[in-house]
Amino acid sequence: MESSFKIGIVFLVLFIMGCNSKKTFQPTVNVSIKGEQFYINGDPTFKGRIWNGVSVEGLLPNSRMVQGIFDDLNPETVNKWKYPDTKEWEPDRNTNEFIMAMPDWRKHGLIAFTINFQGGSPEGYSSVQPWENNAFEPDGTLRTDFARRMEKIVEKADELGMVVILGIFYFGQDERLQDENAVKNAVGNVVEWIQNKAFTNVLIEVANECNNRKYDHDIIKQDRISELILQIKEKAPELIVSTSFNGNTIPPDDVVKVCDFVLIHGNGVHSPSRITEMVEEVRNLPSYHPMPVVFNEDDHFDFDHAENNFAAATKAYASWGYFDFRMKGEGFDEGYQSVPVNWSISSERKTAFFNKVKEIFID
Repeated sequence: MESSFKIGIVFLVLFIMGCNSKKTFQPTVNVSIKGEQFYINGDPTFKGRIWNGVSVEGLLPNSRMVQGIFDDLNPETVNKWKYPDTKEWEPDRNTNEFIMAMPDWRKHGLIAFTINFQGGSPEGYSSVQPWENNAFEPDGTLRTDFARRMEKIVEKADELGMVVILGIFYFGQDERLQDENAVKNAVGNVVEWIQNKAFTNVLIEVANECNNRKYDHDIIKQDRISELILQIKEKAPELIVSTSFNGNTIPPDDVVKVCDFVLIHGNGVHSPSRITEMVEEVRNLPSYHPMPVVFNEDDHFDFDHAENNFAAATKAYASWGYFDFRMKGEGFDEGYQSVPVNWSISSERKTAFFNKVKEIFID
């Protein structure tokens, strides 16, 4: 009887341990590049798809969703981001609602989004940024809570067949790193984190708009950003790496030469014809060789018009990324960058974008 009791206890303990243990992550999405096309698991994205006589096979429609792991570590500013219902800021709620919204994005044909370890301006655009939305300790160590939230998002993206454009630095927060060694440590720690988690659905954007004058650390700026790109390639040659530039800017040859794909921004580009020109100018660079051209930030809409930046980029065979923030006088349902965020397709502007994605890539 005593022996049976002991055996029962052992099985009970093993059962409880099994319930409490996290299942080991097994990646199902492997993103790669062949020429100008993105591939997922060996096939080009949207294989064989034609829209208005134009092939969209191999493109990567995306949206700027950089606040998915947002938190504010500055007690003097954290109350700016209170939810309208609970009257407090809740970082885990933010991430959980992001994850809940992802299946609907994917259903509409969105297969990629940009997220950043240092976020972006929670006001859309800001002249000063006193808040601290920053996944790194001053020495570049990755903060556990931020990494945990990012892990949940990347794993959900893998489950849904989505690609994550993973940003490391943002010009409103890089000053939180104490020196250049801390910057290098941060890069190394992100790469190690990706490798340890076995993520294969990630593209890296080393810095958001590396030519922005607000960056503090020279090594993140345009003239030296290639050093960080090469640091990643040396440590993890399997990773796909790039960096972005301010709106309406063509990247310089020394950066394009070391990138695996070209990231450009459409902010400030009010004419769709200029979007076409930008793509042509990139492809005419001496350093350019066949690789994808991707807009991963553009705050222009007009999706109901025959000509708009999204359509122009697509016709030029470049991937395009939506950037939407809460504009003056707008409420909680508007925008994907202003905090707190309603991550669902909750406004006319969001609906128009996602319907356009669906029209081009699904219907």
